[in-house]
Amino acid sequence: MPTSSPSHLRGLAEVAAASVLWGTGGLAVQLIREREALSPVTISAWRMVIAAAVLLVALLLLRRGGELVDLARTRPWQLLAVGVGTAAYQGFYFVSVTQVGVAVSTVVSLGVAPVLLTAAESVRYRRTPTRSRLAVLAAALTGLVLVSVAGHESATGPAPVAGVLLALASGTTYALTTVAGGSISRQASPLVLTSGMSLVGAVTLVPCLALVDGPLVTDDPAAVAWLLYLGALTMALAYVLLYSGLRVVAPSTAVTASLVEPVTAAVVAAVVLSEALGPAAVVGILLVLGAVAGLGRASTAAGPVLPDAKAPDGYG
Repeated sequence: MPTSSPSHLRGLAEVAAASVLWGTGGLAVQLIREREALSPVTISAWRMVIAAAVLLVALLLLRRGGELVDLARTRPWQLLAVGVGTAAYQGFYFVSVTQVGVAVSTVVSLGVAPVLLTAAESVRYRRTPTRSRLAVLAAALTGLVLVSVAGHESATGPAPVAGVLLALASGTTYALTTVAGGSISRQASPLVLTSGMSLVGAVTLVPCLALVDGPLVTDDPAAVAWLLYLGALTMALAYVLLYSGLRVVAPSTAVTASLVEPVTAAVVAAVVLSEALGPAAVVGILLVLGAVAGLGRASTAAGPVLPDAKAPDGYG
């Protein structure tokens, strides 16, 4: 089978790297909550605010603030959709976890996105997915189930139906936001797009803190350090990598490759927290990694292999 172009492989690697960073976020949240009883929504809001601040400082230092203004003027509704959508699918997921448990929420929210986008791209391009593409998708989803179920307690929360519906909303919003972000990423630099997305996301999440119980800030040095890590690396850097990858990787390929996130979370928990990886989890990890490696071939990529994006003047 022929391999894809170097740009496609680079884009796939960038999305996978972003997913690795996301996969470390769960540990960071756990360590923060051991120090301070911040709610997941509060942590998400701070994560977005810190990312926006870091990225805006970077734009100012690079003297590229005007590019963000231009992007907001030329693509206001798409930028708004990406920012609000990113904040929304994270919020849907966190609430889903409280209602149906981590395992079900993870499987449904992360599993529905590649299925939806693979189907949508098949309709758009009027082309049935090949058997090899379907095999890669099936392997990735099977691995996701094994990793998620083996790594968490199987007990559900107080409202399973509502939790599943929220997880479906999270996965659907994630899929739509990835498509919107991919569209803009081919016309704006990943740094500028991520800056705008984070700013919109912060404006969306901060008002939600009025509905949250518990402390909104912390003065614990370790908790602050982990919040900075979440904002600067799992948000700012990770989304720059994602949008860079989306310039040459189809959205369905990107969301399939993002299944590296729960794999990373399982491995980090095993290494740092000494949580045992059972046989099912190991098989799941191998299936996901094998599926992501398979996405590097043009014949098995979960969606069309996109040509190199050419940034317009001023967006380099």
